[in-house]
Amino acid sequence: MYDAIVVGARCAGSPLSMLLARMGYKVLLVDRATFPSDSISTHFVWPTGVDCLNRWGLLDRLRATGCPPVHRIGIDLGAFQLEGAPPPINSVAEMYGPRRIVLDKMLLDAAAEAGAEVEEAFTVTGLTSTDGRITGIRGHERGGAETEIRAKIVVGADGRHSLVAATVGAGEYNVRPVMTCCYYSYWKNLPPHVSTMRPRPGRLMVTTPTHDGLHIVITLYPAAEFDAVKSDIDCHFMDTIDLVPELSNIVRSGERVERYYGTGDIPNFFRKPYGDGWALAGDAGYHKDPCTAQGISDAFRAAEWLADAIHAGFSGARPLNEALAEYHRIRDEHAMPVYEMTMGLATLDPPPPEMQALYAALIHNPAETDRLVGTFAGTVPIPEFFSPENVGRIMSKGAAAAG
Repeated sequence: MYDAIVVGARCAGSPLSMLLARMGYKVLLVDRATFPSDSISTHFVWPTGVDCLNRWGLLDRLRATGCPPVHRIGIDLGAFQLEGAPPPINSVAEMYGPRRIVLDKMLLDAAAEAGAEVEEAFTVTGLTSTDGRITGIRGHERGGAETEIRAKIVVGADGRHSLVAATVGAGEYNVRPVMTCCYYSYWKNLPPHVSTMRPRPGRLMVTTPTHDGLHIVITLYPAAEFDAVKSDIDCHFMDTIDLVPELSNIVRSGERVERYYGTGDIPNFFRKPYGDGWALAGDAGYHKDPCTAQGISDAFRAAEWLADAIHAGFSGARPLNEALAEYHRIRDEHAMPVYEMTMGLATLDPPPPEMQALYAALIHNPAETDRLVGTFAGTVPIPEFFSPENVGRIMSKGAAAAG
């Protein structure tokens, strides 16, 4: 009997297991993969996620892997080019774009070091229940016989197609259609440049430094174009890069060193993240378009909130379901504003006139440009930045500077 079984050992499951094990709970962490292994990802960790790593004592480990920090973000809209550094959170303002083969292994090792039992190459085939309450999992090691393992709570951290969520019938809400598809690869020998988001009508391009002196270069397209892009990825990819001459010069001066990775399977939803004997973390409970690169940072914070909720329930500080309901509330309170912003950007439509006017005003306002970047970084509340009062101040200052 375990206190918790966590299904999925990536950016939500491993930190959750680590935190619960550090609290003294008996935790089993399982994943069908063996590590290090890769995963489709934007790679990016905003300051809110880096702050988690810092609190967990893992930031120096990430730094030691040689992943370069990112301090500034560019937003290139063609007519307007902005660049800023997000305000810090708890003195942390740096960002990273680590390879998942490095990051996920680091997190898994931290969970094991904390005392969690880790079973790699373990396939979960179902859940067990008694009187409607989840009591454990069924599964098997690679090539082994199926077995049942019991726990006080089973957590699905097993991605957007979560078996745990499907089995318990976790209700979905705020569902939006798939809006984009994406492809990316890795380039070497790119000249120094600021990590920049470059939206164009029907396209979005992003570059970020990662391990081993490489840069990840990502392109997004409308979901309806997935089959066409997939039919000749390199042609569509480079045609997209060539839409921005500066980016084209940067990318074409280097050399692609790996195949293209991509997906058109990008659903947008929230799921109720708890019930009798179960909970959801990371993409299993909340998934959205990658255009704002929120997944890793969201997974880290959700792992903390869920660990605190489970501890509150197990310690008797409050009833478990009441604590899990509070986790649900906190998650949605933090996620909803960036979800709506992400959905707007994922249309890949040009910014509306009022947004273009705001961007034009920001050219003369570096402090507020930093705060705009902070809305992506999670260090500036989105409703606060885009409030009529704040936008009015920016526009007035921009008019005065221009006049």
